[in-house]
Amino acid sequence: MTPEIVILAMIAAFLGLRLYSVLGRRAEHEEEPIQGRFEGRQGQKPGAPRVSAPPRPDQRSDDRARAEQPRQRAIPLAPPSVERGLAEISQADRRFDAAAFLDGARSAYRMILEAFWKGDKAELRQLCDDDVYAGFAAAIDARIEAGETLDNRLIRIEETGFTAAGVENGYARITLRFRADIAAVTRNAEGQVVAGSLDDAIETIDVWTFGRAVNSPDPDWVLEETDEG
Repeated sequence: MTPEIVILAMIAAFLGLRLYSVLGRRAEHEEEPIQGRFEGRQGQKPGAPRVSAPPRPDQRSDDRARAEQPRQRAIPLAPPSVERGLAEISQADRRFDAAAFLDGARSAYRMILEAFWKGDKAELRQLCDDDVYAGFAAAIDARIEAGETLDNRLIRIEETGFTAAGVENGYARITLRFRADIAAVTRNAEGQVVAGSLDDAIETIDVWTFGRAVNSPDPDWVLEETDEG
């Protein structure tokens, strides 16, 4: 056997021993359990079925039903009389949600104002009752007769709050106070500005009352009264 072969054999044997020692230690460590690594919550073992905690014996079914219902979103603080009125509406109409109503009222406020400014009677007809619509329509006709147009813009609604609420003879009414910034401009037939400015927004306060029959299949509320705050 040549010296070169002997040397190569010694090197191969040395590498084989190193490889065995590394793999052997790794296998031994892999067999050792790692505490806490695969334990479920509160010591639950992997693969074990998760069982919900049973209800307390003293917990009634209606209490559990209320606990499972999603919480309504927070609404602005209101006087006790308004809170009672909102509760009456909720009892008469289980679909009613005060926070959702508030969001819808803000959208309606913008839609009604913009429809009036544009002279869109069809849109107003859908959103207002007969009396309010008649007032808006008369103002639009007078504006057209004078050859004037409105170039108003609702910059932002700063605040919306409940001022009254209640149910009477199956009909619900809710009054809101809107505080908004509006840029108002009136133009003549030639398009010239005769009043107002788009550069200066004016704080406007409107008090609007919306109504709806609680047993109506139509979920929409209509504007039935307008006033200034």
